[in-house]
Amino acid sequence: MADAEQESSLTVVLAFAANLLIALAKSVAAALTGSASMVAEAAHSWADAGNEVLLLIANRRSSTPPDDEHPLGYGREAYVWSMFAALGLFALGAGVSITHGIQELFHSEPSSNFPVAYIVLGISFALEVVSFQQAYRQLRSEAADFDRDLWQHALNTSDPTVRAVFAEDAAALIGLAIAFVGILMHQLTGSPIPDAIGSIAVGILLGVVAILLIDRNRRFLVGEQAAPELRNVGIKVLTSLPEIDRVTFLRMEYLGPRRVLLVATVDLVGDRPESEIAQSLRDLESRIETSEHVVRAVLSLATATEPTITA
Repeated sequence: MADAEQESSLTVVLAFAANLLIALAKSVAAALTGSASMVAEAAHSWADAGNEVLLLIANRRSSTPPDDEHPLGYGREAYVWSMFAALGLFALGAGVSITHGIQELFHSEPSSNFPVAYIVLGISFALEVVSFQQAYRQLRSEAADFDRDLWQHALNTSDPTVRAVFAEDAAALIGLAIAFVGILMHQLTGSPIPDAIGSIAVGILLGVVAILLIDRNRRFLVGEQAAPELRNVGIKVLTSLPEIDRVTFLRMEYLGPRRVLLVATVDLVGDRPESEIAQSLRDLESRIETSEHVVRAVLSLATATEPTITA
């Protein structure tokens, strides 16, 4: 799991470096050209760069080990800080882009220095592709482990930081295409209206992505059950233990990236005194918690009438 966390941090650091350079370049281009779409793109990139700082905090805080005050650990900090990042994308990226685009519709002025805009868009696209490829590779590798397609895993992964980078970079690439069309139409028609519409379109795109990320973080903060594939693995692990005869209930809930709380009802092998059974359950919980993915295991006894569940 340490390797996965390091890869997530690398993904975020690379995205931050790329977005910082892109934001600076777009800001200069926006000042030189007066393009509404370029202003929207600059706001987008500054929001993304700020978000990556919050995502780095998310990775660092969520990896803090459990203590007496937080026996289940600090894993859900990842979703709190990722939520802040998504709200920032909505307020700064979407809000500024849409507001500026609307203002340009009513008080627009022709732009100039179009080659500067095209050069910056091209450089930005190349840098975004580099960042996007890192997030894409990480998600593709993890998706293969879960036997999922890439998009399904991007939505359901318990790691909010790599999901955020992937979604933001995908939105950035689409946004660059929208900005290019808006600026090109501005140049060809002489009207700043397409440019202003491009700014609004970029803002709407960012708003949709931000709402999606907010909803996913909300679900994990409330309590997201582990994926069916992981639950099946949990059943197989429990039934493979020689002390456990069968499993009648299992809930695995995410406590952070790649970390779960495991609650199960089991039927133990044999018929032993209550004191021995209690000790057996505690011993089993301790053995299960040796897994780097299980923060806490809680086992209880099943009744004879409870149906057995299988993977």
